[in-house]
Amino acid sequence: MIRILHVKSNNSSETHDDLAKIPNFLADQKGFFWLDIFDEPIEKVTDLFTNIFKFHPLAIEDALVQMHVPKIDDWNEYVYIVLHSVTFDKSEDDLLGSHELDIFMGHNYLVTYHTEVFEAINLPWENAVRDERVYTQGVGGLLYKVLEEMATQFMHIIDRLDDLVETIEQEIFTRPDSSLLSLLFTTKRSLLTLRRILTPQREVVNKLARGDYEVVDPNDRSYYRDVYDHYVRLHDISESMRDLVGGALETYLSVVNNRMNDIMKTLTIITTFFMPISFVASFFGMNFFAPHDDLLVFTSPVSFAVTMAVIIGTPVFMFFWLRSRKWL
Repeated sequence: MIRILHVKSNNSSETHDDLAKIPNFLADQKGFFWLDIFDEPIEKVTDLFTNIFKFHPLAIEDALVQMHVPKIDDWNEYVYIVLHSVTFDKSEDDLLGSHELDIFMGHNYLVTYHTEVFEAINLPWENAVRDERVYTQGVGGLLYKVLEEMATQFMHIIDRLDDLVETIEQEIFTRPDSSLLSLLFTTKRSLLTLRRILTPQREVVNKLARGDYEVVDPNDRSYYRDVYDHYVRLHDISESMRDLVGGALETYLSVVNNRMNDIMKTLTIITTFFMPISFVASFFGMNFFAPHDDLLVFTSPVSFAVTMAVIIGTPVFMFFWLRSRKWL
């Protein structure tokens, strides 16, 4: 899908998908346009970038090959920016999915290319079509809206991860099983993925806010600094959540160890109770206690009663003895 938002010199706008008009838009220095390319054939995109926009081959190659880390390259007449957005899906093995957005920003154009659906593109686009105040700041203002919406999406993802971590912390004391441990490691891995995205992406916004790029209007840098503050906060929150997950993992291991100690304690007590019984039973079951005239006393009813009293009384005595030692 290809869509174009053309803003004229009188601040009126129109939307269409006619690529044949792009050379005229490029030549118009009083107006500007936003070209959004979604899931188009690589050959078509390559021809558009090469023959119409005259982008550098290295920049085109980077844009068409997905999964670069967030970065910004200055090509004098335009800047090439790689950004990442994330999606949250608790049903997947990895909670977070990463999607790349490639941006070319020139003096009078903004080109966005992506192969996945981007809410950070769709929402600013719909707002720009509906309200002209969105694009009154020009190309830099449109880029700011995209960056701001991406920061908002990151905050939603972090809120959902925070809820997940809180649920894990509550279940540690009620359901410390292997599935919870697997979820803990998955959450920890997802937060590491989030950190790998937020750290370089924060630096990209910082360079836009403080770098000396020819196509970046100095008046727009204060807006980029505002977005940079959002990314700093997002990074700090994600780091705090990593500490929480690390603490939850240690708590989980502690709870499991305590439960194992309780189980071993119970088994040891049971074994201790039955040790004297086993001794008495095995002692009176030895072969030399076979019926014999001289040993009939050991098979009399009195001997049986004494033996049963010892068998029953010994664990009772040991129970109260262990209680007195405060081992129970």
